[in-house]
Amino acid sequence: MAKDFGRRIPVVARLVGSLLVLMLLGTGLLMLPGMSTRGLAFNDAAFMAVSAITVTGLATVNVATDLTLAGQVVLLLLTQFGGVGYIVVAVTVFSLLGRQVSLTDRVALQDALGDVSPRGLVQLGRRVFLGVVVFEGLGALLLYAHWSRFIDDPMLPFKAVFTSVVSFCNAGFDPFTGDPRYSAGMPTDGTTLLIMGSLIVLGGIGFPVLHEVFVERGRKRFSLHTRLTLIVSAGLIVWGAFGLMLSETGPGRILHGETLVRQLELTTFQSVSARTAGFVGMPRFETLDPASQMMILTLMFVGSSPASMGGGATTGTFVVMVLALFAYLRGQSAPVVGGRAIPGAMVRKAAAVLTISLFVVLTSAWLLMLTHPVSLDRAVFESVSAFATCGLSLGFTTELNWFGQAVVMVTMLWGRLGALTLLVILTRRDRPTRLFYPEERVLIG
Repeated sequence: MAKDFGRRIPVVARLVGSLLVLMLLGTGLLMLPGMSTRGLAFNDAAFMAVSAITVTGLATVNVATDLTLAGQVVLLLLTQFGGVGYIVVAVTVFSLLGRQVSLTDRVALQDALGDVSPRGLVQLGRRVFLGVVVFEGLGALLLYAHWSRFIDDPMLPFKAVFTSVVSFCNAGFDPFTGDPRYSAGMPTDGTTLLIMGSLIVLGGIGFPVLHEVFVERGRKRFSLHTRLTLIVSAGLIVWGAFGLMLSETGPGRILHGETLVRQLELTTFQSVSARTAGFVGMPRFETLDPASQMMILTLMFVGSSPASMGGGATTGTFVVMVLALFAYLRGQSAPVVGGRAIPGAMVRKAAAVLTISLFVVLTSAWLLMLTHPVSLDRAVFESVSAFATCGLSLGFTTELNWFGQAVVMVTMLWGRLGALTLLVILTRRDRPTRLFYPEERVLIG
C-alpha cells in the first residue's frame, strides 16, 4: 500500500518535497549547540539552510565568524547535496548497492540532468557524481597548493575544500571575509581567480554538456544544445567583462589605476561569478557604478545553463528567445540554427519560463520595497540575485526582516526548482480534444 502510494506521488512533488525536507533538516542542524558562535535564530538558520540547498550564497550571518567549524561543515554538506542533487546521489548509491532504480526515480533523474535518453540515465548519474568528486577534489588540491605559499593557517586545507565545493556548486559562500586574519577578505590574485573561475564555469554549463565534452569527446560533432551553450556562455563572459571594463576603469571608478592585466582578471572573474556563483572579486563591490549594476543584473537574470548547478532563466531560454526573435524578423516559421529547426513547443516553453521568471523577480522586489525602506536598485538586485541563485548583494541581505527573509527564501527556492517544475508540467502529453474554438486576433505592439 505504502509502495503504491509512493509511486502515485508526482515526480515534481517528490523533488520539491525532498528539497523541503532537506531545508528543515539543515535548519535543525544549524540551530544545534556548537554550530555557531552566538546561536542562530530560527529565521537565520532557515535562511542559511535554504541558501545552501539552493546553492545561492546569500547570507544573513557571516560564514567565517558566526559559524563554527561544525557549522561550516553542515553548510558545506547542504551546498553539496543541493548542487549535485539528491536524486543523482540516491540513484548512484542505489546502483552501487545493486538495487534496481525505479521508473519514477529515472524520470526524476531525467528532469535533473536534462533531456537525456532513459537508457543511459543511471550511467550518466554515476558519471556526474564521480565527475563532481574529481573536479572538486582537483580544485581543492590546486587551491591548497597555491595558498600554502603565502597563507599560514592550520584551517587552510578545509578552506581550500570549502572554496572548491562552493565554487563548483556555484554558491558564493566566503570562508575568508570577516576573519580578522584576512583583512582583505578572499584572496583575489590571478591564480586563485583562474582556479575558482574554472570551477564556476564547469559547474554552470550543465551536466549534459560536461558529459559530451569530457566523456563523448570522440564524437565528430557536438549536439546543438552543447554548441549553443558553449557559444552563449563564452559570449556572456566576454560581454560582461567588456561592460564592466567600460564602466569601472574611468577616473574615480573602482578599477582606476589598476594595470590592464589586473583589470582583465577582476572583470572577467566578476563576469563569470555574476552568472550564478556570487563571489565578489572586485573591490568595494557595494559602490559599483549603476552601469555596472545593470550589467551584473543582466548576467544574473540569464543565469547558468540548464541541468547545471546554477539558476536563473538559463542560457537555453535566452538563446531560444533570441533565435525566435530573429526568425520572426526574417519571416521564418521556426528558428533555424546549424541546419536544425527548433520546435515551436520549445519556443513556447522558453517564453513561459521567461514570463514567469519576470513575474517572480518583479513580485519579489515589490514585496521587499513594500516592507523595507530600500531603494529600487537594491531591492531588484537582491531579488534577481535570489532568483538566479547567485548570492551577490549590495549589502541588503543582512537588513532583511523576517518577512523579507521569507520572500527571498521563496525566490531562491523558485530559482532552483521553479523553472524545472514549470517545464515538467508543460511537457505533459497534450490530451487529444475534438473541441476547437474560432480564432480572433489580439493587437500586439
